Amino acid sequence: MDVGVRLQAIRKLKGLSQRELAKRAGVTNSTISMIEKNSVSPSVSSLKKVLAGIPMSLVEFFSLDVEPDAQPQVIYRASELIDISSGTVTMKLVGKAHPSRAFAFLDETYPAGADTGREMLNHEGQEAGMVTEGRLELTVGDEVYVLEAGDGYYFESNQPHRFRNPFDQPARLISATTPANF
Repeated sequence: MDVGVRLQAIRKLKGLSQRELAKRAGVTNSTISMIEKNSVSPSVSSLKKVLAGIPMSLVEFFSLDVEPDAQPQVIYRASELIDISSGTVTMKLVGKAHPSRAFAFLDETYPAGADTGREMLNHEGQEAGMVTEGRLELTVGDEVYVLEAGDGYYFESNQPHRFRNPFDQPARLISATTPANF
């Protein structure tokens, strides 16, 4: 696989100049240029840093169909959803192969007692979602909310936050986050 050609194709597909990608990734313009020309072969950590500026994971980078005439996938069957589960929380990502994906769209299941962790989450972007089954506890900043089936939320993700299911029944959540960093 030609990493340089692939990076250039994906960068152009996302509508980014070399300068913009370099700025977003925190590297020099010449670094992007040298990778795209195959003058250097980036380490895995260097490539991850560059891809964070798109944003895109290594899995997406190596699995994305970047053929110029390829039509983007529209339908994602249940068997095609990417499992990005963490601990006991099941997370299925919809649309990972979309070439200009601007947000992460997830189907999440929190079994009884599941938690995103004692440490609060905090990252750039926004999050929105709706509980479709069960009940879920959401903490944003100092506020704790209990969401029931049909309840939704929307907040800036740079606020410390946490999801928890202290209840006896599993909870299912459909959510979206920006940027598309899953």
